[in-house]
Amino acid sequence: MNAFAQIAQPVTDVTPEGSDYETVRCVIEMITLDYRDQPSLEVIAAELGQSPTQLQKVFTRWAGLSPKAFLQAVTLDHAKRLLGKEELPLLEASYELGLSGPGRLHDLFVTHEAMSPGEWKARGGGLTIRYGFHPSPFGIALVMATDRGLAGLAFADQNGEKACLEDMTCRWPNAEYVEDREITAPYITRIFDRSKWSGDQPLKVVLIGSDFQVRVWQSLLKIPFGKAVTYSDVANDIGQPTASRAVGAAIGRNPISFVVPCHRALGKSGALTGYHWGLTRKRAILGWEAGAA
Repeated sequence: MNAFAQIAQPVTDVTPEGSDYETVRCVIEMITLDYRDQPSLEVIAAELGQSPTQLQKVFTRWAGLSPKAFLQAVTLDHAKRLLGKEELPLLEASYELGLSGPGRLHDLFVTHEAMSPGEWKARGGGLTIRYGFHPSPFGIALVMATDRGLAGLAFADQNGEKACLEDMTCRWPNAEYVEDREITAPYITRIFDRSKWSGDQPLKVVLIGSDFQVRVWQSLLKIPFGKAVTYSDVANDIGQPTASRAVGAAIGRNPISFVVPCHRALGKSGALTGYHWGLTRKRAILGWEAGAA
């Protein structure tokens, strides 16, 4: 789980016998065991005999996230298990998690997954997606398409095809997948040959995601060739200026790389930040576009 991974590194730099370590250990244990009670910072602090302010500072310094954020991560992990493996209805899953109702479960998923719990649970159900691997200017490309158009474009390094396919198919685990290079091959020429880019005959794409994700991806399509914007710019463009974090998550889940130009989205300071297919590839794509422009 991400929350545990974030905690592991800072703890190694401090003596385990220290009182701060014991405080953090107790908070982790309490949240992990009592997440159904959704304990507040004040409740946790009272249980440990500390002030909420001090507890917040100590835990955040050690863990890299607040007790509330850690509780949300634990709750989200259990929510995915209940909705996925155990197939509980949304209402029942909400109460099992200690939430007041589906509304809070919805907020949890939208904040951290940029999709509703219902959309997360459906994840491609009823879709048939055809796929094929092809050479491209930026490494091996995985092309995925439905009968309505391009649904996915991903990149893999040599011998990384299996991991690339798993990464993409897990986005829509309930879809049916059929390998069909004959269907996907024409997309490669259309995508990477600029002479075939035409506003009169636009490439048909199918954006499979939540309403929020689709709005973010549609905003990325507005970024001019050879230009770049920040996550905040995208958040403002979709009318949610305070949602930069969720925007970043949606950009990271963009299934149609290059065509939906998530590589043109930069951090607030103009830094390249992360790129799902590697920063080296992001630099290469931006350099290719700059030269072509």
